[in-house]
Amino acid sequence: MARITGQDIQRMVRHWLKTPTNGYLGSDYGQDAKSLLQRPHADGLADAFLQKLRTDVPIVGAMPSEDVNLYAINTPPDKTEIVIEVAGTGIEVGS
Repeated sequence: MARITGQDIQRMVRHWLKTPTNGYLGSDYGQDAKSLLQRPHADGLADAFLQKLRTDVPIVGAMPSEDVNLYAINTPPDKTEIVIEVAGTGIEVGS
């Protein structure tokens, strides 16, 4: 019996990140990472982004909430990298 590994889940998240919202006919599967930019931190959009990930990729939804995180890394002079951490491994949203 095959088991789903952390690498399998990370590949699922990478696929989700590469798929624009409504990228599949009749489905809102996918993400809109650009919507996270230039927004106040307290507006709740990051939480909604992670909730959509949990909905679109059910195995991520089954993981404990502390195993899936979203954060930003500021890189001088003016770049911000958005990273989703899944099971201890960071996945850059823009890659």
